[in-house]
Amino acid sequence: MTKEEKIQYLSHWKDHYKNDLLNNILPFWLENGLDKVNGGIYTCLDREGKLYDPTKSVWFQGRAGFIFSYAYNNIARKPEFVEASKSYIDFIEKYCFDKDGRMYFEVTADGKPLRKRRYVFSECFATIAMAEYSKASGDKNYADKALKLFKDILYFIETPGLLEPKYLPTQPAIGHSITMILINTASVVRSVVNDPILDKRIDASIEQLKKFIHPEYKALLEMVSPEGELIDTINGRVINPGHCIETAWFLLDEAKYRGWNQGKGKEIKEMALQILDWSWEWGWDEEFSGIINFKDCKGYPAQDYSQDMKFWWPQTEGIIATLLAYEATGDDKYLEMHKKVNDWTYSHFPDKEFPEWYGYLHRDGTVAQSAKGNIFKGPFHIPRMMIKSQLLIDNILRLQ
Repeated sequence: MTKEEKIQYLSHWKDHYKNDLLNNILPFWLENGLDKVNGGIYTCLDREGKLYDPTKSVWFQGRAGFIFSYAYNNIARKPEFVEASKSYIDFIEKYCFDKDGRMYFEVTADGKPLRKRRYVFSECFATIAMAEYSKASGDKNYADKALKLFKDILYFIETPGLLEPKYLPTQPAIGHSITMILINTASVVRSVVNDPILDKRIDASIEQLKKFIHPEYKALLEMVSPEGELIDTINGRVINPGHCIETAWFLLDEAKYRGWNQGKGKEIKEMALQILDWSWEWGWDEEFSGIINFKDCKGYPAQDYSQDMKFWWPQTEGIIATLLAYEATGDDKYLEMHKKVNDWTYSHFPDKEFPEWYGYLHRDGTVAQSAKGNIFKGPFHIPRMMIKSQLLIDNILRLQ
């Protein structure tokens, strides 16, 4: 593309993301998901937006709390966004914490606990919700609450025996998921409050991520031994391209914060670009396009039943990561990658008859099931992509 074509392309998509966010995605969730009786948000909505299960995802109380404040802070200062965010956070504080300080995974419509898991992702999403809401509301108490909860998370994961291990001692392992999510969680908290523990945790996660990087397979693995060695089993060989691409943009964000081309920032940027390039190669479907779910680093059949399906969230992570990589490098290959994943995403996931996007497609792009939300899909990855992409395009256009 010429310079003029790039500007036109980016400007078009900035406007498109904003329109889709404000006139499609967020209104769908405000109208259909907001629980005006109990507070909080429902996410199990069918194609038309009708509730088909009143179970509430605790993840999404935090995720939605973050998104509506994030949209308010960066895109449109609509009072209903802040009000919704407050409803979700109030529900969290009233119903979603167990007596031990840990959070539940699922609760009933009126907040009775249903399930608790060994992960601390509910806590991470509640943390970023409180941090972002503190900006939107101007209430510093929520920044302090976010920092306290972040410190609680570290206590939970760093105290031996407190959380149930994924595997018994016969096969010690560490996971990519918590390592990478703490980078983003700490970064969001750092934007509202200063505490040395935040940079310390980001540095520790970045260092630990190196254990998951295996150049011999050109891959970032989902699980390795505590020393970083390959666990040569089906689960130990898993590559999750979308997850790795998300990690890449978390790292690029941190590299940008520290300075793209100086010291530690440059080192982190190069690490992120390597992960992005490798993960794109593993995940991009050359036959049908789109990013698939799972691969085996040795080329064996992936075990997961959804291994070659196209879920909504890896595509949105690809859209963000390629824009950030283009901003970081100016390399046109990343803009072409953005065009590939963005065009395919927008030609397959948006529902042409009803609001919001499908979440689950077969490998060829046909719809596998039509629900707009469930315990894992709701207002997070899609609106986060739309907000983040608008901000990135603003930055890129300023440099053109």
